[in-house]
Amino acid sequence: MAKRTFSSFEIFLIFLLVLMTGITVALLSLLFITSGTIENHTGKYRSPSTQGPPATQGPGAPQNSTPPWGPTTTQASPTPSTPEPTLFQNFSGYHIGVGRADCTGQVSDINLMGYSKTGQYARGILTRLYSRAFIMVEPDGSNRVVFVSIDIGMVSQRLRLEVLSRLQNKYGSLYRRDNVILSGTHTHSGPAGYFQYTTFVIASEGFSNRTFEYMVTGIVKSIEIAHTNMQPGKIFINKGTVDGAQINRSPTSYLRNPQSERARYSSNTDKEMVLLKMVDLNGEELGLISWFAIHPVSMKNTNHLVNSDNVGYASYLFEQEKNKGYLPGEGPYVAAFASSNLGDVSPNVLGPHCTNTGESCENANSSCPIGGPSMCVAVGPGQDMFESTQIIGRIIYDKAKELYESASQEVTGPLASAHQWVNMTDVTVWLNSTHTAKTCKPALGYSFAAGTIDGFGTLNFTQGMMEGDSFWDTLRDQVLGKPSEEIKECHKPKPVLLHTGELLKPHPWHPDIVDVQIVTLGFLAITAIPGEFTTMSGRRLRQAVQEEFEAYGMLNMTVVISGLCNVYTHYITTYEEYQAQRYEAASTIYGPHTLSAYIQLFRVLAKAIATDTVANLSSGPEPPFFEELMSPLIPNIVDRVPAGTAFGDILLPANATYRVGEVVEVTFVGANPKNSAENRTHQTFLTVEKYEATSATWQIMHNDASWETRFYWHKGLLGLSNATIQWHIPDTAQPGTYRIKYFGHSRKQDSLKPAELLSFESSPSVFEVITTW
Repeated sequence: MAKRTFSSFEIFLIFLLVLMTGITVALLSLLFITSGTIENHTGKYRSPSTQGPPATQGPGAPQNSTPPWGPTTTQASPTPSTPEPTLFQNFSGYHIGVGRADCTGQVSDINLMGYSKTGQYARGILTRLYSRAFIMVEPDGSNRVVFVSIDIGMVSQRLRLEVLSRLQNKYGSLYRRDNVILSGTHTHSGPAGYFQYTTFVIASEGFSNRTFEYMVTGIVKSIEIAHTNMQPGKIFINKGTVDGAQINRSPTSYLRNPQSERARYSSNTDKEMVLLKMVDLNGEELGLISWFAIHPVSMKNTNHLVNSDNVGYASYLFEQEKNKGYLPGEGPYVAAFASSNLGDVSPNVLGPHCTNTGESCENANSSCPIGGPSMCVAVGPGQDMFESTQIIGRIIYDKAKELYESASQEVTGPLASAHQWVNMTDVTVWLNSTHTAKTCKPALGYSFAAGTIDGFGTLNFTQGMMEGDSFWDTLRDQVLGKPSEEIKECHKPKPVLLHTGELLKPHPWHPDIVDVQIVTLGFLAITAIPGEFTTMSGRRLRQAVQEEFEAYGMLNMTVVISGLCNVYTHYITTYEEYQAQRYEAASTIYGPHTLSAYIQLFRVLAKAIATDTVANLSSGPEPPFFEELMSPLIPNIVDRVPAGTAFGDILLPANATYRVGEVVEVTFVGANPKNSAENRTHQTFLTVEKYEATSATWQIMHNDASWETRFYWHKGLLGLSNATIQWHIPDTAQPGTYRIKYFGHSRKQDSLKPAELLSFESSPSVFEVITTW
């Protein structure tokens, strides 16, 4: 391998990286190594005895081998404080409840989660983020399952454990680890800061209890709403092909899979959408869940506005259509566009091109002849990332609408669920009847640092790196210690950049204990995947689970991959794709046999459901819950205003007149928006209101959940800031008198007194919208 040379600018960046790494490690060590505590989560979430005591299993087929953990003690469940709604039992179908709640978190002074790009802080909001919950219960109330799709990057283990704890405190054993699935949509434009493992805490630049609490509250509230709204209904399923919305961003890796296997499929991405339509017994529409494999990265890593990206835009369109007369985020109808096996799937359908020359850079290293990998960027179909998000979102919405309107196959049959916690660092994988392999302690490879064509890394790493680099190896060894020979050998051919499984201070850098889970609704099986499966990984798992069901009498099962569920473990490639060591393979943290391990584990769950032996499953080792986590690096400071002004004063008013298609822009004296994640007196940062002469009232037409509005926060010095609100006037806007208002919360702190968060609202900026000049 040729020696890498560095420019002066790269040397300067490396110096800064070393300095920042040293400071970070020192702070972490100083603050948390001695004071950090780990609590077994038994004290936080007490696992109800829903699957029965663990059974003792003898030798047999590999997938039935005894797990390497012992039984866990089950404690009595508390008495639920919320009574169960009276369930009418004499009908065919399910009790169905749907609910939606805001889970946005803070929209400033926090990293956006997904690209891991330094400096990509939230600076405002394009759309709010929502938790969408669906509860399905058998007519007699005996079994139930819950599916929750959340507009966040991924579900963290800490988030799930806290949600389960609060559900248990309120409902007793109704909602449990086995029958509740939490799935992230994987938007890369949501706030970070809600993780407990050190890799993600560092990427988030700390743990934000403000955002964590906001998310947990929103998820629980969405389930509470669904629980309260349960009514008898029916579920219909439909499937169809979505064209024009995705490409495979690692096609050379995909080609490593056997030709005979690839020949069974018409594309190197999964184009099928699976959709559930939910109605009451009178045919009144309740909601939908759709699964489709696509990365929500239409919004690029240059974006600073919190939003739900392309799948969120599809939800927005569907809910606006069904909840006519309601503002976004309001109304009874709930539409969730959930993630699937999206690991190697990009929405940037024009593909990767060198930004400096325009030529294609679709090669094994995603690198350009001039400028290297940092010049190789995939391009979406729109003129900018906002338009690309809308185009891709509308393609998804259009297909969902078509499938929804024609859905006629009813989902019938019993509900079931199965779950285990598994130590993924120590799974024995049966390769055949005589040979075994093992999973590994977590590690990230060199190409992890390269990023992807959807968002390249900061430094000069490339995808497909098969060897380490002496400079980075030495730097790592000096700062973090050397990786063991065991972990390097286990992960081959991955060159180990970060041996996270051997880094335990201040807390483990990656999870050891991982959730595996299946819920079934009649002939539909939803597999809850704790990470990002690639296209072929998802296909193999679906086939294996379907075959396992079939082997034990459950024929013609539809198996859905639900991604980013319950705990995040990065990517899962096939064994063959792993050999190429592109980004997805370098991010397969448990080694080359990770997929085989998951297939084996999900087969166990499928068999248990099919043979009605779920009660005999071992629950597995409970994951930890870390109490002491690094505080955010950005401190809270008092908000201030320029002399002679007040919070909400107009600095730059709107023009007197606008017409459809133009952009209204108003700038106000601002306060830090993160305050509004603590004091939630106001549920929006803005309103666009229209004057109704007949009633002499102002009617709210848009809020900050509307796609047509944008809220930008401009941070100044010493607590000073401005807020700019834009309204992109849609074609549907009626002529008349309008006004824009700004709502916020300021932080005030007097000497020796606790800080106060004070709500305020602006004076309105009034203007006219006309159709012609």
